[in-house]
Formats: sequence, structure tokens, C-alpha cells
Amino acid sequence: MFSQNLSRASAPSSRVDYSAPFPIVEAFGLRFSNLTFREAVDHILAMAATPAPQFAVTPNVDHIVQMRRDGEMREVYRAADLVLCDGMPVKWALSLLGRPLKDKISGSDLFPAACAAAAQAGARPFLLGAGPGVADECARRLAARHPRLQVAGTFAPPQNFDGDAEAVRRIVDLVRAARPDVLFVALGTPRQEKFIHRHLAELGVPMSLGVGAAFDFLAGRIRRAPRWMRHAGLEWLWRVGREPRRLYRRYLIDDMAFFGIVWNEWRRLRSQSRAGMRS
Repeated sequence: MFSQNLSRASAPSSRVDYSAPFPIVEAFGLRFSNLTFREAVDHILAMAATPAPQFAVTPNVDHIVQMRRDGEMREVYRAADLVLCDGMPVKWALSLLGRPLKDKISGSDLFPAACAAAAQAGARPFLLGAGPGVADECARRLAARHPRLQVAGTFAPPQNFDGDAEAVRRIVDLVRAARPDVLFVALGTPRQEKFIHRHLAELGVPMSLGVGAAFDFLAGRIRRAPRWMRHAGLEWLWRVGREPRRLYRRYLIDDMAFFGIVWNEWRRLRSQSRAGMRS
């Protein structure tokens, strides 16, 4: 069984104590899980071996900006069991605020790493989302890389399916019947996170995670930014260059609000610190 195989598959990271709460860094109204990338992968697999449905989110600059005006999105991100920092700009901002994190952990990186760990542990992932044929191609490539991996299923939902209650019901039933240990959802933010949160109990999957464009990257449909750009915090610039009409306003206009959010957070934390000193 998957849960029986986990300890053996996770032996290199056996120092991680899954029964103890992991370190938390609070900022921007979120409780960031302060983990290394390897620890995050191990925690996802460990949580996938438990019976209670849980889910993870990977907030980046755009997500934090969107949360200001989207109440449901705020609720979803605050309810998440794992909150992993996706993006060097957020990590840098947290360091400036005196609340450093160990690592930048994106859904696009977590997806292939968690699948590799799942193959070792005997966990079965389900791939939901992206365009027609993309999840299937992902499953084929994952099987070629990890012959022991058992993909529980794949499905590319129709556009705007989340506005059709019957379509949602069919998808939930499909995933539930497959009985996966981990559900990866590639619908884009905030659709993927809202779908997971709304149907968490019905889906009955131990661990769920929204992974954005990860299926497209792994399937070779979209070329990802070079590694040096990702490490330099410039992946957003790469994406704007490749999809300017779709992403120009989001990244170069809307997301500039992040500077104001960081400033307000700094003032809040300073006020909080002064109040603590007076008491």
C-alpha cells in the first residue's frame, strides 16, 4: 500500500517530522509554510498518505494582488494546509520584511518532483486540466521517466465547465471513482484553487494542488523560462515576452500594486512590533 511504502521512499529526508507542525511565516494575510523544496515534496507525499482531504496553494505576486479584490480567493488561500511561496519577488519581499523563507517553491517545479516521489512511494496521481490531450501527453512522458508510476487518470475539462453544475458533478465523480492519492489541477489561478476548495470533501483525494501551466511545460506545449531567469526572479518577464497581449496588463500594470501591499505590510509589522515593545 502507498502509506506503507512512504517511509522507505522518503528515507533520504527521514529527518522531517511529519507529526510535528512545520514552521510558519505570517505575512500578507497568509501563513506561509517555511520549508525547503525537498521538504515540501516530502510533506505532500506524507499528506497524501493520510485519510483526510488536504490541499496546497503556491501564492506568487499576482495571486497576492488578486486576493485584495477576491474574497473567495482570500478564503481559499487562508484555508490551505500548505502555503508555498511561488516566486522570487515574494521571497525577496518577505526577507525585506524580516520574515525570510527557506525556499521558493512553484507548482510547476513541484509537479514533476512530486510525481517522481510518488513513483517511489506507490502513490497514484490524477491529472486534471489543461487543453485536450495535454494531460495524456504528460502521463505518457511521466511513465517513460518513471516506469513504476501509476497514473490514476487524466481529464481535460471543457472550457467554462465550472459554470455548469452537471459538468462539475461528472468531473468530481470521475476523480473520486479513480481514487487517486494526489490530485494535480491545471486550470490557472484562481479557478484551480477554487475548484479544489469547493469540492475538497466530495473529491475525497488526500492531497490536492493547483499547478497552473505545469502540464503544458512537461508536455512540451509551452516553453518554460530558462533556469537562470527563474533563479533571478525574471520568469514573469519571459512569460510576458511570449504572451504579451494576454499578460502585459497583468504583470506590468495590475501587479505593480504589490509594491503598495509590501509597504502596507511593513507598516503593519512595524506598528505591531512597537505595540509589543510598549506592552
